[in-house]
Amino acid sequence: MIPTHRPRRNRKSEVIRNMVQETTLSVHDFIYPAFLIEGQNQQLEIHSMPGIHRFSADRLIDEIGRCVELGIKSFAPFPSINDGLKDRLAKESANPEGLYLKTVADIKRQFPDIVLMTDVAMDPYSSDGHDGIVDADSGEILNDASLEVLGQMALAQARAGADIIGPSDMMDGRVAWIRDILDQNGFSHVSIMSYTAKYASAFYGPFRDALDSAPKRGDKKTYQMNYANRREALRELALDEQEGADMVMIKPALSYLDVIHEVRTNTHLPVTAYNVSGEYAMVKSAAQQGWLDGEKTMMEVLMSIKRAGADAILTYFAKEAAAVLHRG
Repeated sequence: MIPTHRPRRNRKSEVIRNMVQETTLSVHDFIYPAFLIEGQNQQLEIHSMPGIHRFSADRLIDEIGRCVELGIKSFAPFPSINDGLKDRLAKESANPEGLYLKTVADIKRQFPDIVLMTDVAMDPYSSDGHDGIVDADSGEILNDASLEVLGQMALAQARAGADIIGPSDMMDGRVAWIRDILDQNGFSHVSIMSYTAKYASAFYGPFRDALDSAPKRGDKKTYQMNYANRREALRELALDEQEGADMVMIKPALSYLDVIHEVRTNTHLPVTAYNVSGEYAMVKSAAQQGWLDGEKTMMEVLMSIKRAGADAILTYFAKEAAAVLHRG
């Protein structure tokens, strides 16, 4: 029987394929995560993330300039803090003269029109390597006591010039706590992008290499989500909406496309996804072995995240993908 319906007619030329394409990628979709270290004139490649570097503040500013030329306008810096500055209460996180806050302020002075999303979590500054305060006796992560630290951290970041606060800690109630502190101190214009569903994932390994922020004991499963759960993400979503989040995030992205889609279907807030270090490393290492076409795989991965429902993507591919899109 000769077929009546022929979907291939809409695929017969590149012009038609482009005309009927359902999902598009733009450089405006990307948030570029970057790693910050102490020192000057430092650009150190991360062995487990080929092509990604840790930058001293001066070199990070140069890197941001290169990204801006490609059209990237949103950045998420993450700091690697010297062990001597870490303590169980993460006091360095609110030091305006510390590496992170001083660099945030410097970046905003030099690039006032870009968007800076800062990270609110204790682990880069904690001697315990956890996102909250660890009870010295039991090892329990103390949720409510941690909110005090996270609130002061968020306020310090807003004062430094952050446009978006990104609570990545997964403590209960932290969005409402941070929103209240920001509003009380004249920062009602600063947005909150909540890590709504941050899963306890094995895909974070290279990130922890980059920042030397792995837990000293225990793991993060009492506060990060069980990767077997999808409905739980909707509970977290409802709470974040109620508490005042402006945007929500799913982390990781590639193994959680179903969660991205579920969240997208159940909210009118912008949805972001974090294409994390392990996802990046898989593609890069396979490409280095010649097993995959790295560029084509990169674009397919990013398109899949967008197709699942993400409005924006935090991705280490941002600069490389922007160059591809720039070429047309």
